[in-house]
Amino acid sequence: MTTWEPAELAGLTLGVLGGTGDQGRGLGARFAAAGLSVILGSREARRAEAAAATLPGPVSGADNASCARHASVIVVAVPWAGHAALLRELPDELAGKIVIDCVNPLGFDKQGAFALDVAEGSACQQAAALLPASTLVGAFHHLSAVQLLDPALETIDGDVMVVGDDRAATDLVQALAGLIPGMRGVYAGRLRDARQVEALTANLISVNRRYKAHAGIRVTDI
Repeated sequence: MTTWEPAELAGLTLGVLGGTGDQGRGLGARFAAAGLSVILGSREARRAEAAAATLPGPVSGADNASCARHASVIVVAVPWAGHAALLRELPDELAGKIVIDCVNPLGFDKQGAFALDVAEGSACQQAAALLPASTLVGAFHHLSAVQLLDPALETIDGDVMVVGDDRAATDLVQALAGLIPGMRGVYAGRLRDARQVEALTANLISVNRRYKAHAGIRVTDI
């Protein structure tokens, strides 16, 4: 595993596509608190700038294309319904970069959440197909946006399951996860294994509804 020094990680600029949503803003807030420069992306720069203004630390807002162009590592945190359409617009801006996809293809009915079938196998694999010049990593699927956005919560107890085919990229994403107090990045397989990671979110939603909690994942014995 590649060891990343804190100073090296602090030199990164993290872009969040979908940065005006709760998950995107929450991740942006946590990484800004950890010392990274963060750019929140949105279809409209004005919305992104307004969202950035609500967060402390080095956070700015921009339209999605500018966010993708100026960030060194990008998190995709858009709703599943807009996932493919957004990425189809940005292959040039995202070329040569590590793209972290945390999108969960889920449906909801009166029985609760359930995993949707994806033609490519998973949201991560769909992103890889649409961004052939980028390096895709799946991570941050199981985090509670409520916890991420709670400034009174200093630590978040949970592990981040990281999937991908490029060892250097998954090492980097594991290190990024470890910047958030209480969290740890755990390598969980190749990109083809993203479908299980994404689908597990439906089970966690059921757990949290039953127990009125914000449960995450913790991997034992490592």
